[in-house]
Amino acid sequence: MEETVDAYSGPFRFEYDPAVLRYGANCVTDLGDELATRGLERALVVCGSTVGETAAVIDPVREGLGDRLAGVFAETTPAKRLGTAYDALERFEATDADAVVSLGGGSSLDVAKVLSVLAATDEAPETVGAAFEETGTLSIPEEGLPPVVAVPTTLAGADLSIGAGVTADPTSCPVERPVSGGISHRSLMPAAVCYDPELLATTPQPILAASAMNGFDKGIETLYAGTATPVTDATAMRGLELFVAGLEALGEGETDLGVYAGLTKGIMLLQYGIARPDATTLSLVHAFGHGLTRTYDVQQGAAHAVVAPRVLEYVFAHVDGRRALLAEALGVGDATDPAAAVVERVETLVDALELPTRLRDVDGPEPAEFGTVAEAVLDDAFVANRPPGLEPTREDVEGILEAAW
Repeated sequence: MEETVDAYSGPFRFEYDPAVLRYGANCVTDLGDELATRGLERALVVCGSTVGETAAVIDPVREGLGDRLAGVFAETTPAKRLGTAYDALERFEATDADAVVSLGGGSSLDVAKVLSVLAATDEAPETVGAAFEETGTLSIPEEGLPPVVAVPTTLAGADLSIGAGVTADPTSCPVERPVSGGISHRSLMPAAVCYDPELLATTPQPILAASAMNGFDKGIETLYAGTATPVTDATAMRGLELFVAGLEALGEGETDLGVYAGLTKGIMLLQYGIARPDATTLSLVHAFGHGLTRTYDVQQGAAHAVVAPRVLEYVFAHVDGRRALLAEALGVGDATDPAAAVVERVETLVDALELPTRLRDVDGPEPAEFGTVAEAVLDDAFVANRPPGLEPTREDVEGILEAAW
């Protein structure tokens, strides 16, 4: 369990070109101005059906865009279908839009990014589908991608990202079998993100709570990932401080604007610098999340809530994992056993948000399937960002799943 003092203090390269960040209560009223500063005329809003039908969410965005609103495409789903992006492209072209505004959670933002890619390509859908089926990704055009402006209403922390997930199914897209994959390119970073605590407050608490674990674990992993830098240390530390305080208040039933303001600032900081052209700080917890949600009907936040404490126990049993820094970020820096204190703090937060704590309580794998899940986890690209000195095996991953069961 020995780890050198310099494990996280060696040379690093930090290249990061983030979106323009806009924050403030009712800042969506400035969406039209944001487009105008970029010379953009008409934006298609991309969101899910519930968001599109909720006046408290969609109306401020409509009003903020004003005469720069080209239309609303309210058909995204958590599946992030390539076929959905093609449907959105049809609406994008029919409304003569030149920009996209994603409204809602990470699924809508992912579809908006795929739409942007499709709008810039001259390849036929059949060609795109065949290539995606073969490679699990899409070719990113060198230029011509319509800008995406993100307006998040959840706490998943998917906004400052250069990637997007995408799936395809023969029922809605020219592929012969179901495919799950993703895209990643520096051009997929949103042009701007509008963080509006008033808008966040319209999201039902169960949805916020579930999405929050995904965002929270970004901060946890940013500190222990092998790709951590002093820059991301700073943003993750402050982000976790704000985020945890907001989540605890939310769990206690507090709903004043100050709570949502803290959560909004926290999630903005937790994401800052974690998705870069040559590195990311997403690590083991996110790899487990992918291994569970890409094959089973498990919500991402629920998967994170179940596995995060067990992954941390595993990390701390084998390496230092920056336990002292994590304990400080989570407000238990004076604990005599920082590793145990960190795990307990995460478990307490999961309980406060009333999220599942056992794998058997979600629609996930049975123990007989743990071997298959373990292979998927180890094949996930995020495992490469594990803490220095940690070499997880299939048996290790199965053991974590068994502990989570």
